[in-house]
Formats: sequence, C-alpha cells, structure tokens
Amino acid sequence: MAASPETQTFLDEVAAAGGKPWHEMTAAEARETWYSICYLFAGSPEEVESIDDQIIAGPDGDLELRTYTPEGSDPSGALVYFHGGGWVVGTTDTYQVPCRALANATGCKVFAPTYRMAPEYRYPAAAEDCYATFVWTAANAERLGVDPAKIVIGGDSAGGNLAAAVSLMARDRGGPAPAFQLLIYPVTDHDLETASYRAYAEGYVLEKEAMRWFWDHYVPDVATRDEPYASPLRAPDLSGLPPALVITAECDVLCDEGEAYAARLEADGVEVALSRHEGTIHGFMHPFAGRLSDGAAGLADAASAVKAALA
Repeated sequence: MAASPETQTFLDEVAAAGGKPWHEMTAAEARETWYSICYLFAGSPEEVESIDDQIIAGPDGDLELRTYTPEGSDPSGALVYFHGGGWVVGTTDTYQVPCRALANATGCKVFAPTYRMAPEYRYPAAAEDCYATFVWTAANAERLGVDPAKIVIGGDSAGGNLAAAVSLMARDRGGPAPAFQLLIYPVTDHDLETASYRAYAEGYVLEKEAMRWFWDHYVPDVATRDEPYASPLRAPDLSGLPPALVITAECDVLCDEGEAYAARLEADGVEVALSRHEGTIHGFMHPFAGRLSDGAAGLADAASAVKAALA
C-alpha cells in the first residue's frame, strides 16, 4: 500500500524543502535539526497539572528526570517513557508534546528521563541508564505517589528499543517487573535488509542510511549488535516478559522488525497486541503528530492499552 494522501503531501513538502540527510550530518548538526523538526511539526503542548524536574543517580553519573502529572486526576499508575532519536538525538524538551499527551490520555504520571547519548557514550550506556531509571522509580514509588505494581515502561523508535531492553534486563536480573511495555515503532534488530527496509529505504523520512548511521554511532562493533539488549529480537527467549502493545507504521523501514518482535513475544507466551497504522510513516506519533492525523489514532491506541493493563 502507498502512503496515504495526507502522508504523501507531507512527504512531498519535506522533499521540496531539501536539507542534508541524517547520515551526512555530525551528531551536533543532527541534534540541532531534530530540535527544529520537533518544534515545527510536533503540535501544541497540552496543559498538564504539573511538571517537575529532579536529578537522580545513574550508573555512571547523575540523570535528569522530568515528571508530568496529568490534569484532573490522582494517578496511581506511572509510565516511564524513553525518548527516541536513534540513541543520538532527542531531549526531554523535544519530547514534551508526546509526554504531556500521554499523561493526559493514560491518566498516568509520565516520567521522562535523560540517558547518555551516542557517540559520546556507546552501547550499553543508554540501556543501563534507562534500566537504572526504571529501578529508581519502582524503589521510590511510594514517595512519588504511584503504585509500584502499576509502572509501565515505553518508548518510541530507539526509545522502544530501550524499553524492550529494560524489560529483558528486569527479567534477567530479577529486578522489579514492569506492568506493561508500550513499544512504538521500536528498533528491535540491526538487520537492514528486511522487506520494509527495501521498500522504504528512501523518501519516507527515516531512511536506511540514516539507520546505518545511528547504529554505527550507538553500537559500532557489529558483532556486539547481536546482544539482546542491543537487538531484542535476537534474544533466545522472550518468555516471562511483561504484556506489550507494539505499534508500527506501514511505510517505515522498522515496520518488519517491530512486527517480528510482536510475533516472537506471542510465540514465547507473552500477551501482546499489534497495531499497524496503514499508509503512514515513522514518527507519525512524534515528531509529526502536528501534521499527520494518524498521530491521534496512535495516541488513542497507546492510552487504551495502558489503561487496560493497569485496570
């Protein structure tokens, strides 16, 4: 299926605007570009009850943690949300729009951590930071006003990769168990030769060469990419993981690996739902929700699944 008319119009505008491709940028240039993209296309931030910033101890230095409390509720549930950006770009500031929306839509407090970024910090730094944030949230749940049995983890793109990795780490290390995992067009494997990679390699915002560039920054040692905390799809056993929702976009190089991960979860006895959004692209929930109506549908899927998991 081709991109929807709305999506194609947006893609045509992006193509007409030109600009340097991701894989030809420095990390600093990519971060500046991402900042601009988010503020151009993400949409307007929703009002929330409160936003609080604090510093917590990470495995190798302090980490920032931002908390979004939704309006009009006394939440007992929490969503620890790891931002996307290929492990190279993205900040709590550039993710405030989806985090605010998720807080209001789910009725959960949303905890949005920073984590160490590539290429300055390679794998597994980001995964270890995200795991430490989840463990800290569980350990401090009472003080934070949330139920430790109602902590969801989630993320989009590279953040979805990190959420999947944290779920595996929690199981493998006997740590606190997430109640649910929300995986939005997640990176689950380093294979750049799937059918979706071939079909959408160029012209659909997230391109094959961009993903090669992201992988080269995060896990430059190709052999290490087989490790489950880098490529969760390659974990030999996915049993015992939390229930999950996997959201994919049809016109996305990552579509096949996201759906393959959902299939593996189901095969290994994990309760999982898959929601493919036809005719749309990577980033339809962020940073392009201000331009693509599919973003609202994705948010509704996510909120419904999280509410059901915590009911």
